[in-house]
Amino acid sequence: MPDITDEIVVYKPEQVWRYWLIELVSYWEGSLNATRLARICNIGRQQATADLKGYRLQRPDNLYYNSSLKTYLPTQDFQYHWISGDVAEYLSWVSGKHASAFVDVHIPCQCLQHPSRNVPAELMRKLVRSIREQRRIEVDYVSLTNPDHDGRVIVPHTFVNTGLRWHLRAWCEKAQAYRDFVLSRFRPDASLLDVSPNGAGHDEAWNTEVTLVLKPDPRLAENKRTVLVHDYSMQDGELRLKTRAALAQYLLQEMHINHKILDGNPDAQQLILANLDDVRRWLF
Repeated sequence: MPDITDEIVVYKPEQVWRYWLIELVSYWEGSLNATRLARICNIGRQQATADLKGYRLQRPDNLYYNSSLKTYLPTQDFQYHWISGDVAEYLSWVSGKHASAFVDVHIPCQCLQHPSRNVPAELMRKLVRSIREQRRIEVDYVSLTNPDHDGRVIVPHTFVNTGLRWHLRAWCEKAQAYRDFVLSRFRPDASLLDVSPNGAGHDEAWNTEVTLVLKPDPRLAENKRTVLVHDYSMQDGELRLKTRAALAQYLLQEMHINHKILDGNPDAQQLILANLDDVRRWLF
């Protein structure tokens, strides 16, 4: 949002939202034109052109027009003003978790703020393009098991929010399998390569739907089990959650269910996975 050193300008809520979108998309995707802005905002192209002009008047050093590509590109000196600079803000918007229009809210509420993850905009722009064009991309990746730079070629197809952080689902040529990569563990250097046949359509775990059957821990007293049945609107004492097989483990983690070790205190875990044998092959 504007800081107190800016010239005092009164913005309409819809204008604030569109300036936020201009900055969000151009910064994280690396380009934006009036046609796309009009489609995103469900406005006419003339209004979108006016909004881009208005934004550039306010922030003249952030965007420049590339006549050959017929789009606006971020400058090397881009300084975000309306957005936070946290990649989770962009990913929440593009996944539909962020409100897609301005909202006038008068009821107090508060959400937990997770730590922001360090993901360079230059890398995100290449990953977004790789997904859209189903192209191979050469990346450097580090992990706790392999903290040294590990060069590999992947074909990403989906950004995945696992609750606390964002992952990238991709075909990995090194592993010859589809894998999940923590988004903040990629290093900035990446090179786009050619088109690959290994898109989401060939990802078995991604395209397989499983049902997790959850029940109150039977060690709990009956009155406590009744509380959980009511909490989760269970039917016949069961909570049945459908999910992609590739996401089953993350969903269990979000529900604080450890399928490998049963907590000694039933009050701590509360729920158990009742159909472990049916879904075991998809868990890790």
